[in-house]
Amino acid sequence: MDKSQQLAAQAVGQVLSGRNLNQALETLWHQHASLSPQQRAMTQELSYGTLRHYGRLQALLAPLLSRQLDDPRVLHLLLVGLYQLEFGNASHYAVVDHAVKSAARLKKPWAKGLVNAVLRNFLRRRETLLESIAADEVATYSYPQWWIDRLRTQYPAHWQAMLLAGNARPPMTLRVNCRHVTPAQYLARLAECGMAASHPGGVALTLTQPVPVSQLPGFDRGEVSVQDYGAQYAAPLLDLQPGQRVLDACCAPGGKTGHMLELADIELTAVDSDAERLNRTRSNLARLGLTAELAIGDAANPYGWWDGERPYDRILADVPCSASGIVRRHVDIKWLRREADLRNFARQQAQILRGLWPSLAKGGKLLYATCSVFKEENQCQIDDFLRDRTDARQLPLPGLADGQLLPCDEHDGFFYALLEKI
Repeated sequence: MDKSQQLAAQAVGQVLSGRNLNQALETLWHQHASLSPQQRAMTQELSYGTLRHYGRLQALLAPLLSRQLDDPRVLHLLLVGLYQLEFGNASHYAVVDHAVKSAARLKKPWAKGLVNAVLRNFLRRRETLLESIAADEVATYSYPQWWIDRLRTQYPAHWQAMLLAGNARPPMTLRVNCRHVTPAQYLARLAECGMAASHPGGVALTLTQPVPVSQLPGFDRGEVSVQDYGAQYAAPLLDLQPGQRVLDACCAPGGKTGHMLELADIELTAVDSDAERLNRTRSNLARLGLTAELAIGDAANPYGWWDGERPYDRILADVPCSASGIVRRHVDIKWLRREADLRNFARQQAQILRGLWPSLAKGGKLLYATCSVFKEENQCQIDDFLRDRTDARQLPLPGLADGQLLPCDEHDGFFYALLEKI
């Protein structure tokens, strides 16, 4: 446990310094190639858990420190230790003991004694400390205050449930490839393998307990993919028909790309500005046994990769966004995002939407999609676009009154708006 504690503290420290958690963990895996699968899993669990509850842990730690620490590594180790004591299953003695050993490796004479004292003091004062932070919203919900305030203003009836949903552990949901098997057939195959699952709708199946993809029957043959139920709304909303010319802009890592090709025999072009992420799309399609024309390019400037002559019948504009609807899967987002980022994303989204519109055929449909819950990235963006256009209208979405999927037990938060060129 002490090795995992130590590495988790390093990962947490990198995120709090502004780095993406996945990148931080990949760096650690490269530096510590001899880690066992169990050590990796524990490091990841401690990293995710500490960041998921960082607001609460920070508030609990503050009154336990009499001075500002001159080595942030000790602070990060204390945060991980507090997470284990407050939310973990390991014995308190083992957690403190391993934390003290990890502190000793930092080569700071004072670190070992301070870590021991702070964690034991927390255990003695826990109830009093919890009472003292009860009125602190950042501590209660573990989000930045600006995020809490924004959701409260935009969703007065749902903001608390949304915050709590974002702190839950995400479900593992599968997308069944109906070119190979039906949801009912695959559900039966899962049962044969001892895996319980439910059918929330469509071609989605949600596992009761997550498993490595290597254990999923037929995964390597493309019979099933891992994709959130909310993300699975996108492809069906496009009303794809055989023979249509379709564009998937900002396609990586290719989940929606694959879903569209599973639904209909279409001529699909998939574009992304990141070559490395585009390779992930290529790998996903290869596993599914599907093909598309892949291109590196800027979605806001289609004339860099589009011939300008043959327009598309359907376009999926899955634009870059704050990812505020998927924070339970990417817990670092809460602490990496700044309120000013929303303006930058909104500007980029507007550029992409306006840039793609000329490549859509008359009578064609464009699905604007985000994994955000902030309205300035969603319906406000669409309203601004329609205000400038006489050749566009927003179509109703069956089952999605305002296009906004709020995060809940079944799915993450997504927004969809279907536009038709008239």
